[in-house]
Amino acid sequence: MSSTNTHRGLVLGLMAYVIWGLFPLYFKALAAIPALEIIVHRVIWSALFASLLLLVWKHPGWWQALRAHPRRLAILAASGALIALNWLIYVWAVNNGRMLETSLGYYINPLLNVLLAMLLLGERLRPLQWVAVLLAGAGVAQQVWQLGSLPWVSLLLALSFSCYGLIRKQAPVAALPGLAVETWLMLPAALAWLALQPSSPGNVAGFWDSQEALWLIAAGPVTLIPLICFNAAARHLPYATLGFLQYLTPTLVLLQAVLLFGEALQGPQLLAFACIWLGLLVFSLDSLRLLRRT
Repeated sequence: MSSTNTHRGLVLGLMAYVIWGLFPLYFKALAAIPALEIIVHRVIWSALFASLLLLVWKHPGWWQALRAHPRRLAILAASGALIALNWLIYVWAVNNGRMLETSLGYYINPLLNVLLAMLLLGERLRPLQWVAVLLAGAGVAQQVWQLGSLPWVSLLLALSFSCYGLIRKQAPVAALPGLAVETWLMLPAALAWLALQPSSPGNVAGFWDSQEALWLIAAGPVTLIPLICFNAAARHLPYATLGFLQYLTPTLVLLQAVLLFGEALQGPQLLAFACIWLGLLVFSLDSLRLLRRT
């Protein structure tokens, strides 16, 4: 792999994770619109822009492969439902002052991935991976003990995204066609919801002349641009490097929550974050050690 390609991959990977990390700024601009309606429009505009992009960015043979394996359509329907649930929880949390919990969820995500791989795919965890998972579990348990309730936003975000990844692997379709099909399959439900909600902001006369309407339409490119950057980066970077870059997204969300939107990182939460950060450090060191060995 040439140094030029590696540099290009690093820039594209950083762009993807920075855009994902700045998503709260976008959703805060739509705070006056209910989270469910935002997701409905995100599905509609993502489906439209993905379709247009597929006309330009060719993926030869992907539709023929889907027709030859119709089971993959059922898998994409399930993965689409999971990613829509993930989007909904994320948007609701961001616009209800719970960005710290979304950050915690995406820190937990890589550790939950290895745990689910063990439970569902029969993979064995290495000793340091066990330590990392137990540290993350200690962070969650500490929050339950101190706050008296589960950090359900964090856990649902991490679980829905981890399950999405596991299911999505069962349908070997490239990212853009996969997202296009997922959103196409959700499109009838999204349009039906709009039709049954005559009082929703998007159905009110004059709404589409407002600035918020432009923000809703932007949901299509906002969803697709980081995905394109990520997939281009994945072709030029080792998977381990992408794995380290993923921590950039929850870190940016954490900084925005504390510095821009006034969410308080108090003692119990800070201790939970510290346990999970330590778990991620152990997990990363183990990954580096394995990378050097292989």
